[in-house]
Amino acid sequence: MEKNIQQIQKAYGSVPIKKEDALLYHSKFPSGKIEVVSTKAVSTQRDLSLAYSPGVAEPCLEIAADPTKVFDYTIKGNLVAVLTNGTAVLGLGNIGPEASKPVMEGKGVLFKKFADINVFDLEINASTPDEFVMIAKSLEPTFGGINLEDIKAPECFEIERRLREEMKIPVMHDDQHGTAIISSAALINALILADKKIEEVKIVISGAGAAAISCTRLYLSLGAKLENVVMLDINGVLTIDREDLDETRKYFATTRTELKTLKDALIGADVFVGLSAGNIMNADMVRSMANDPIVFAMANPNPEIPYDVAAEARPDVIVATGRSDFPNQVNNVLGFPYIFRGALDVRATTINEEMKIAAVYALASLARESVPEVVNLAYAQKNLSFGREYLIPKPLDPRLIYVVSTAVAKAAMDSGVAQKIIPDLHVYQEQLRIRLGMNEGVLRSVTNKAKKDPKRVVFAEADTYKILKAVEIVVAEKIAIPILLGNRKKIESIIEDHHLEIGNAQIIDILEPEMEETKQRYSQILFEKRKRKGITLHEANKRMRDRNYFGAVMVEIGEADALISGLTKTYPTTIRPALEVIGKKSPIVAGMYIIQTKKGPYFFADTTINKNPGVEELVEIAALTIDSVKHFNIEPRVAMLSYSNFGSNYDPETEVIIKATQLLQERFPTLAIDGDIQANIALRPDLVEENYPFSQLRKEGANTLIFPNLMSGNISYKLMMELAGTEAIGPILLGMKKPVHILQLGSSVREIINMVAIAVMDAQFSQAENK
Repeated sequence: MEKNIQQIQKAYGSVPIKKEDALLYHSKFPSGKIEVVSTKAVSTQRDLSLAYSPGVAEPCLEIAADPTKVFDYTIKGNLVAVLTNGTAVLGLGNIGPEASKPVMEGKGVLFKKFADINVFDLEINASTPDEFVMIAKSLEPTFGGINLEDIKAPECFEIERRLREEMKIPVMHDDQHGTAIISSAALINALILADKKIEEVKIVISGAGAAAISCTRLYLSLGAKLENVVMLDINGVLTIDREDLDETRKYFATTRTELKTLKDALIGADVFVGLSAGNIMNADMVRSMANDPIVFAMANPNPEIPYDVAAEARPDVIVATGRSDFPNQVNNVLGFPYIFRGALDVRATTINEEMKIAAVYALASLARESVPEVVNLAYAQKNLSFGREYLIPKPLDPRLIYVVSTAVAKAAMDSGVAQKIIPDLHVYQEQLRIRLGMNEGVLRSVTNKAKKDPKRVVFAEADTYKILKAVEIVVAEKIAIPILLGNRKKIESIIEDHHLEIGNAQIIDILEPEMEETKQRYSQILFEKRKRKGITLHEANKRMRDRNYFGAVMVEIGEADALISGLTKTYPTTIRPALEVIGKKSPIVAGMYIIQTKKGPYFFADTTINKNPGVEELVEIAALTIDSVKHFNIEPRVAMLSYSNFGSNYDPETEVIIKATQLLQERFPTLAIDGDIQANIALRPDLVEENYPFSQLRKEGANTLIFPNLMSGNISYKLMMELAGTEAIGPILLGMKKPVHILQLGSSVREIINMVAIAVMDAQFSQAENK
């Protein structure tokens, strides 16, 4: 048993776990890994009367009159049973229901973590299919779906078949279909790389158990031909002359009776799918396969052939395993959370073939898209991209929830098994993002605007990996038309080293001899702008060797629409050229951050430029921020922040805020603007209504927060990022004549992309205003 545990650790994770650490993890108070938490307030007597007697009688009566209302008043629509009898647990075998409970709790954790689905794990004493089915059927009133887990074959086939036939909620045996769905997605992409067609390839299946049969059936649904499939069990190739096969396995028996062993079957084969036992395949067998062979060695805890052995056998092999310490892990967590999420959200009566195939194609397609930086960071990768070592998405890819779940929900509706129709799948996707704390509605709106009319964005630091990775995504999503300033050789080297695809993006190396004439022209423009401010033509020529000056002139004369810089230089160094060349459209410039929270976006200003603004400066900061917030199609509700509430502490500092508030209210009479006000009060309309009913913020809390000085604003947004786990988008530079945005030192790729989208939107508005 101890050896089995060590093998399981190797199969399921590359991080070694000590026995005492695992036991302490599970036994530390409170024991186990899950708990029940109330979703409603239960702090007062009235709360308790609503939660239980007498208030609970009302929803009971509603449901009694209309059973479908159970989804409106209870958790059923988001509750799945993880159901097992403990007869085939991991690689531990038949260890019984009690011993299987830690695994089932873990499955529940994965459901919650990845799809926000609640789970009750149920470990039952049921040794026969009849007993199991009877218990499972009795649970239908309680659960929205049932995930069957770790049930030995062949009983699992009958149990799942009968439950699907006799129940009207989704039922899926993940051990069968999870592996089938994930490996099918990997197979589709491997065939693309090998330039082969699924209906033509010869497939060898090692194993004839639940997972192997389910995989083979799904491959057939995707287009594979039964006559091209050779399946093996412990006794060798399943052939039509064998008399020891049951009806299920007879279906897969081949007419090629000369084939006896795995070695025989693999000669000339295109695909090997292993769901049997470890180390039964060797390098010579891999070499005997067809060109660009596909080897999915998925046995646990040890694969049929180690990844490195298969990879070394021949350079053209494409390998996947069930292990996390090698590329292309066929991991069921890529499937079951999102399949059930989509099924529950349309109240599907089953999980049918159409829904599984939809999940397959969604996963395969997602792997061919550009990989978000958050995934690269999670797996300590520089730049994951579709290829032989990246066939399927990684489990921590945040896109899975809304890509796979949406595909499954749509397939359920299209195939007629959905009892609830989702009218707008785009809205549904946004709801899924919000559900897992990925509320990106504002940013998505900006990105969509940018895509409708992409503008030319010049990147002053294009010879850095982060900028070029961001450019790759910007090009792929058609957000902007990039212009790259930097050392040409360095740019081309980074692109080649990291396999980046930037399309036909223009590269400008201002130190190349052919750029001298352009630099002279740009220098003259800078000189004319600054000749009465101490700059000579010679000095202008020197400054034009700085890409920030060069890029600023491009934007000023219309050869680019927006400038992005600041990744490798300080804020003052980066903004100075833009101020000298492009200039301000308002008396001051200011910096704003968008703080993304589960409650929606909040806008913070000034966070980057004005240290101690006076009354007029504070008014201009607020006015610029109001104008910018409106560009996001959001009505600003402005709080002029202080440590005082409406004059409760009157001193020179609060006097500035009070006077600025009065001027702003006169300037924007239709907007909710108030102050001076403390931050917590500004965000709580209930407290405003209770204590300051005269305030304009009593109906809705503020979403636009104007800080009294730079120190408070800068500290606040950084605290929000670190302590509250929010995402800050910015700094967004306000008040420039043309779009210029200064990145923070060391900005992430995601932050750069966000700023590009905002820069494009700003350019669209700027050009519209100048028409």
